[in-house]
Amino acid sequence: MKTKSLLAVLALAGVALFASGCQKLKARDQLNKGVQSYKNAQYTDAVEHFKTAVEYDPNFPPARLYLATAYMMQYIPGADSPENMQMAKAAHEQFEKVLEQDPKNEVAIASIASLYFNQKKLDDAKQWYEKLIAVNPQNKEAYYTLGVIAWTKAFQPRMEARAKLGMKPEDPGPLKDPKVRASLRDQNLPIIEEGIKDLDKALSLDPEYDDAMAYQNLLHREKADLEDTKEAYQKDTDAADAFVQKALETKKAKAARKPASGGITAEGNQ
Repeated sequence: MKTKSLLAVLALAGVALFASGCQKLKARDQLNKGVQSYKNAQYTDAVEHFKTAVEYDPNFPPARLYLATAYMMQYIPGADSPENMQMAKAAHEQFEKVLEQDPKNEVAIASIASLYFNQKKLDDAKQWYEKLIAVNPQNKEAYYTLGVIAWTKAFQPRMEARAKLGMKPEDPGPLKDPKVRASLRDQNLPIIEEGIKDLDKALSLDPEYDDAMAYQNLLHREKADLEDTKEAYQKDTDAADAFVQKALETKKAKAARKPASGGITAEGNQ
């Protein structure tokens, strides 16, 4: 009797393993179909395949990650329709589920950071880019985007202060009212200095990161308007101009290194 009972248990276990194996095979088949739709930019179809793959195998990380990404690809930054907001929410939820299974998944962390940035939720975006750096301290794009966030947060208050003082955007600085300047310095200078440090780090990781140079230029101009003297203002604007020049030179050097586009050469015609 004991032998028969043991055989029965083993038989049931075998059936369960077979069923589990079938589910996993079906999940992978749906993943492959979803990837094909994704590559063809058929994101709605891709979502359905990835959802089915996740239903077949909830512990199949690639399917969950693709599902989240397919949702995100349908999100349009700046569009405030309920449908668009729902797409962002669905993407966010699926990326969070990826992180439940793999807390250090860089793609999921970066995607959540990007979603927040595109939704102009800058404080949340900053927090997630910092999480990304904690996972991968060599991620230059994360440092760069922190610099972009710093400039984005500092720029509008400065423009508003200039407008109130009757200063046009192109007028030389610094801000001409000492009280306004001091108040804005207290608000913006820590943000600006942190952004400059983040861009410095991005450039230390990639000395030819011309986008980071461009935002160094912008942040130094933000800083210049907060200075108390013309001399300090000029020092910051000179630094900004130097970054502009360096960015242009770097772009030119990169372009010169690119291979020429395919074509028939003189030798090829001989």
